[in-house]
Amino acid sequence: EPAKKMMGARGFLESLINFNIDDMNDAIVDQLKPIISQADYNEKSVKKSNVAAAGLCVWVLSLVNVHEIMKVVRPRQAALNKALEEAKKSAKQLKETKDRMQKLQDKLDKLEADRIECVNKKKQLDDQFDDTTAKLDRAQKLIKLLAGEKTRWTQSSKDLSVKLRCLVGDVLLSAGFISYLGAFTQEYRQSMIENWKKFLKEHEIEFSEDYNLSNSMGKQERIREWLVNGLPADDFSIDNAVITANSERWPLFIDPQGQASNWIKRMEEDNERGFMLIKASDNTLVRTLEKGIQMGSTVVIEKLGEELDPALEPLLLKQIFKIGNMKSITIGDNPITYDDNFKLYMITSLSNPHYLPEVSTKVTLINFMITLQGLNDQLLGLVVRAEKAQLEQQKDELAVESVNNKNQLSKIEDDILTMLDETEDILADDAPVNMLSNAKRTADNINEQQEKAERILETIQETRDAYKPVAENGSNLFFVVAEMSNVDPMYQFSLAWYNELYCRCIEETKEGGDRIANLIDYFQHSLFTMVCRSFFEKDKLLFAFLMCIAIMKMKGEIVAEEWRFFLTGGLLVDPEKFARPDADWLSEQSFGELVNLTAIDSMSDLLQDVIDQPDEWKKLYIAPNPLDIELPGKWSSVTSFQKLIITRIFRLDFSVRAITKFIVENIGDRYVKPPLFNIEVSYRYASCERPLVFILSAGVDPMDTLQNFAQKELGEGAQVDTLSLGQGQGRIAAEKIARAVVRGNWVVLQNCHLSPSWMPTLETIVDTFQKGKTADTFRLWLTSMPSPDFPVSILQRSVKMTNEPPKGLKANMLSSWNNAPITNEDYFEGCDKPHEFRKLLFGLVFFHAIVQERRKFGPIGWNVQYEFNNSDLSISLQQLRYFLDEHNYVPFKTLTYLTGQCNYGGRVTDDHDRRTLMAILSDFYTESILDDSYVFTDDGVYRPPEYGNHETYNDYIEKLPSDTGTEVFGLHDNADITKNQNEAKSLFASALVTQQRSSSGGGLSWEEIISQQASDILEKLPELFDIEAASEKYPVRYGESMNTVLVQELLRYNKLIDVIKTTLSDVRKALSGEIVMSAELEKVANSIFDGTIPSVWADKSYPSLKPLGGYITDLLRRIEFFDNWLKEGNPTVFWLSGFFFTQSFLTGTKQNFARRYKIAIDTIEWEFEILNFRPSEPPKDGAYVEGLFLEGASWNHETMKLNDPEPKKLYDSMPIIWLKPIKSSDIKDYQHYVCPLYKTTARHGTLSTTGHSTNYVMSIKVPTDQDEKYWVKRGTAMICTV
Repeated sequence: EPAKKMMGARGFLESLINFNIDDMNDAIVDQLKPIISQADYNEKSVKKSNVAAAGLCVWVLSLVNVHEIMKVVRPRQAALNKALEEAKKSAKQLKETKDRMQKLQDKLDKLEADRIECVNKKKQLDDQFDDTTAKLDRAQKLIKLLAGEKTRWTQSSKDLSVKLRCLVGDVLLSAGFISYLGAFTQEYRQSMIENWKKFLKEHEIEFSEDYNLSNSMGKQERIREWLVNGLPADDFSIDNAVITANSERWPLFIDPQGQASNWIKRMEEDNERGFMLIKASDNTLVRTLEKGIQMGSTVVIEKLGEELDPALEPLLLKQIFKIGNMKSITIGDNPITYDDNFKLYMITSLSNPHYLPEVSTKVTLINFMITLQGLNDQLLGLVVRAEKAQLEQQKDELAVESVNNKNQLSKIEDDILTMLDETEDILADDAPVNMLSNAKRTADNINEQQEKAERILETIQETRDAYKPVAENGSNLFFVVAEMSNVDPMYQFSLAWYNELYCRCIEETKEGGDRIANLIDYFQHSLFTMVCRSFFEKDKLLFAFLMCIAIMKMKGEIVAEEWRFFLTGGLLVDPEKFARPDADWLSEQSFGELVNLTAIDSMSDLLQDVIDQPDEWKKLYIAPNPLDIELPGKWSSVTSFQKLIITRIFRLDFSVRAITKFIVENIGDRYVKPPLFNIEVSYRYASCERPLVFILSAGVDPMDTLQNFAQKELGEGAQVDTLSLGQGQGRIAAEKIARAVVRGNWVVLQNCHLSPSWMPTLETIVDTFQKGKTADTFRLWLTSMPSPDFPVSILQRSVKMTNEPPKGLKANMLSSWNNAPITNEDYFEGCDKPHEFRKLLFGLVFFHAIVQERRKFGPIGWNVQYEFNNSDLSISLQQLRYFLDEHNYVPFKTLTYLTGQCNYGGRVTDDHDRRTLMAILSDFYTESILDDSYVFTDDGVYRPPEYGNHETYNDYIEKLPSDTGTEVFGLHDNADITKNQNEAKSLFASALVTQQRSSSGGGLSWEEIISQQASDILEKLPELFDIEAASEKYPVRYGESMNTVLVQELLRYNKLIDVIKTTLSDVRKALSGEIVMSAELEKVANSIFDGTIPSVWADKSYPSLKPLGGYITDLLRRIEFFDNWLKEGNPTVFWLSGFFFTQSFLTGTKQNFARRYKIAIDTIEWEFEILNFRPSEPPKDGAYVEGLFLEGASWNHETMKLNDPEPKKLYDSMPIIWLKPIKSSDIKDYQHYVCPLYKTTARHGTLSTTGHSTNYVMSIKVPTDQDEKYWVKRGTAMICTV
């Protein structure tokens, strides 16, 4: 309690704090020792009882400890104080001593300073001497080091002076080049540069005479780096790279062969900030761009179309703004930070895209299509690498070493220039001299290495040059293959595929003999074989021909202007300036081509030779085989190609055979024997990442072939996952592929052309196929009709196949006879009327072959090319068996109706074709066929065999001739000529679309030819008809409908003349740069260049199949006809062919008759009288017409009836015909043929509401001694214009 009281007293704590430690003594400590020595007197123990007491305990213990310490410290403190007092006295003494010393030191310092000044003066003089000596030494070293550079620097100085003078002109040319010429070809770029040079000369602006973009704007070190990264080594590609590097706008590469894509990927894929590759169709496009922009990465957008995503707009326009100090750009709806290191490259694989002007102003369009020179270099590298791998590797190493050496030299030069720029006195230091000395030694070493490398490269190049013919041949043929896509959109082949084939052929070429010749021959034929498997039959000869021409062009054996003439018939030359040969056998077309040929120097006198000796040339015209006839006079020694031209002019029908012979003579008969369809061979070239594509043709289903092959390849019971595409099937197809990719199954997607909207998705799926990620046994099979919607990338990487139905009557019949249901024993043997059944069965198979093979004759066979197929035959065969079993007689009428009107007739849309179909069927579904003596042709070759088993009929068909002729089809031999001519025209047209339109080969450019042709046509065209004056002179009159007909015709011709004049004028303006060359104007220009009628004219024109020259001549004749009518009044004889809308003339004639005699017009019919004289007065009723031609028959002027045509005379002019309106009740019957009249030989047109083609005019009754069916099967018709 006392303790608590004491501790609780006021001031207790303060007394503890202020306790003076000096008050502690040993007596107090002794009193405390009994207490503090107790075992439990410590903070921890006391704290258990009282916290305050624990604090007091600690305080007491601390006082005791401090006291013990102070007992030691206090004596020492006293000693310290004493020492300090003594030190103070010593310091005072020291100061006094130092003051005395300082005075002495000051005197000493003054003396030392004087001495140093003298020494410094001496040293300065010594240093000046040494420095001057060193500078003299350095100067001597510099003079020695730079002595060898005097000549080079003197020349460089002169060159730089010239460049400085030409700087403005070169910069102008480069700016124009980079801004405007990226999208154009090398030839066009060069022509534009030449034009700009003329402009600069006119304005006295100097420029480098040897100007080129790579020298002006490109750095050689960077160009060498580009080349190492895969940039093609030709000037065109290097210029493209320079444009890419210097353009302010983002580049958009036109890159169908993947050259730019390969270069950009190799150059940018190691970008430290990232490299991103994305397709334009990917959903993640915007997100990828945002990421790339923020990170400063390189982004490549592939497979762009002709329209760009609107989300790219701010990026293309570089709409960059600042938020604070950060650059930003808005992509989508969100602003993001913009890194200046960001790069964007856009690539389209379209070969000829049409971008709107607003797109072209936002990007830099760069045409990266491969050039002949660039491909030459690539293929040369491939063949040398395969043949001399070590040599090519050494060349590559030397190329890399050369780049490194030159980069090092460039760096040394830059370092020296930097040092010289930063050093005020080059002689003041050894460093510049040492740097120059080291640089000189390094440069000398590098130059020595370069000289050595160049000597080695020369040796390597000599070896490489030996393989140049192989590379040149390969590069020329690539462009032939590439251009075939213009013939059919499915004929797509990539450069990667081509290079792969090229390398494989090099490996497979046998050793021995002339290695170079062997390489060329083996690759050439392998290419032909591989590519032909992807082509339809009609295009295989075309491809062989184009290959042959390309090879001969390379050898200088083809004159370009002759080649152009062969395809087009020549440029338009006015035929009125030339005399016509006295040869009635020479057609208007042949004469026109002879006239056009006068523009070609090498054959310009052929026309005169025909004029001089027409009988000699007639021998060629009438010869059964003109290819065996020796040409007259000097023409017997012309080149093989010039013989082709002569064959085209005089015997167009033999052109295809002449081409075949030409190919055989120049590259061998192997090229006219394309490989047969073989699914096994095609399968060998496929893989899990390379699909197989069946390009379908009408009447062919490859599924049976594929299923059989699957059983053979995968084993019995193998399942092929098959799906026919169509609406809503895309998702299912994707699921099937996804499963098969993992399991390694086969998937077949049929009829891809029916699902165009899903094709981009399929393309994306196929792009994911990769070895290692896709099962090796997986195969994707696709079938499609030719379609522009089929993805090009799939076609380029796939193995393509075509399998067409059998060609020829015999092959067709064999195919039908050896297929179900005829091969089914129950079907063939089980009929109740076996004799009748087998006769009619054979007749039906024969009929099926006839209607299918008749298509090859074109319009004279069928007006419309119907796709009669096996389903038509199959249902007809089933009906034949059924009705024979169901009746106790043969129901010919029923069978005829079902087969002719329903099964086959169900496809027929033209009324006259239906008539032809029924006429042909009547030869087979007839009572007469049951008679063993019945024959299908007069020569007895084609007849129904005698009763027998299936094999008997099969043997009979096998013995039929392969060359069927025309009689079996009911056609005249002239139909074969027409067929052959049509085949030749088709081949010429297909070949033409594969050709570049840069020039005619005769020295004139594309622009000059078009401008000249346009001027010639405009000069010939008259002014528009004055419709107002015509209406006044020929007013609308109740009794004369011809007035209205005339004015309406003039209006139609005015529209046509106006569109021709307008487009030609606009084309000329576009060529001179006054207006934009739109896509429509470009089509017009190309049509003029090709000698065809532009589509914009055809839309406003009457139907015409003539070439451009013939069309203009015909148009002028028509205008002249109506001009004479306008000036002189109604003609006595109307030129029916000259009417734009023939039906209005016919209706007007009927209307005049109806109004004159007050008869209802719908009760009036036509009667026809064919005259053998030319009337001098118009008829009282009706009208005289002329200008018609017979096809498939001729007119006998003596009997005034139809006759078979004369040999080789395809069209016979009809006499004047009197069209006589007559009341239906007054029509008299007589033996006649109802002959259809068509506007053109095409016969087909748009189906009108009358059931007739818009090409159809009317039917004319023509007297004949023959049964009408005879002329129906002949395809006899009248034509307005031939």
